[in-house]
Amino acid sequence: MRRETLLTGGVVVVVLTMLIGATAVPGALSEPEDNVRESYLDLRETTIEPASVDGQTVTLAIDARLSHRGGPAENVTVETRAIDADTGLVATTTRQSVGTVEGEREVSVRSNITVERTGGYRIDTIVYEDGNRIETGQQSVQNVDALTPAYARSTVTFQRFENAGVPLDSITYRIDGVSDNQTTLNVSVYVTNAGNNPSDDLSLRLRARQADSNVIADESSVRVGQIRPGRTEIVRTQLTVPDDYNYWLDGMLLSDGVIVGTESSPANLHPTERLQENETRQQVGFQSSDFEQDRPEEQGMDEPQQTSAEGPGFTALLGLIAVLASALLIARRQTNE
Repeated sequence: MRRETLLTGGVVVVVLTMLIGATAVPGALSEPEDNVRESYLDLRETTIEPASVDGQTVTLAIDARLSHRGGPAENVTVETRAIDADTGLVATTTRQSVGTVEGEREVSVRSNITVERTGGYRIDTIVYEDGNRIETGQQSVQNVDALTPAYARSTVTFQRFENAGVPLDSITYRIDGVSDNQTTLNVSVYVTNAGNNPSDDLSLRLRARQADSNVIADESSVRVGQIRPGRTEIVRTQLTVPDDYNYWLDGMLLSDGVIVGTESSPANLHPTERLQENETRQQVGFQSSDFEQDRPEEQGMDEPQQTSAEGPGFTALLGLIAVLASALLIARRQTNE
């Protein structure tokens, strides 16, 4: 019994010692902390949209979406590169510091890059954690030169119509008269303000371009003024062109001297050949003299003087030569005598 009592007492002493030690050392019995877990960052998607457009450059707004889970990701950085699609050269680079990312969530990292408004670019997105590359993504943008600069934007457009499913031109014409192989066209142009505010003060420049040669036969400029929201304005003008040719009627909308819209419609005046939309050439008997512009005769221009053998200057010269010849002849006779 004494031995069992001693063993029992020893066990109690060991247990008490362990309990006292666990109480005295903080965290000895606690769960492992979260910061020992590995972190995971994934680049889910990258979206690109134009932020601003001017005549020479485009600023692209890039949104990189990062998905995080696990322990904290420290010192996270996102690098964005724009690489010229034609040359492969790096056009510009930007870096965004994200810092520490914690919790299971998605993080949006936004950046802006400015590139020249020409061609296309490959957009590389690289994610770093504590200086180590962990994710890479690629996107591409093409034909950035097709983006309209802010100064050339307008809510006014050339209005197109349909009649029983057949598209109608926004530039129409009728023949007002034919005289001396010249045809006068009465042209109507339909323009609509599709915006919610009145348009700026606009003007319309219209020209008749001969289809085969691209010679401008006639042109006209008309003030349009302001157009109310949702309204269509019919702008009318006249053009006089040589008969028996086909033409493209080119319309240009201008706001403060900047072209904000263009449109072309065919005008078929040739008796056999006809133009259709998107056609560029027709074989016709082109005569450049038909497109000569009448100019007023210049006054006060003296015709250049012409010298002939019958003129007074030439007669005097012959007389002088005759006198010299006679003098020489007389002097020779006197010498011989």
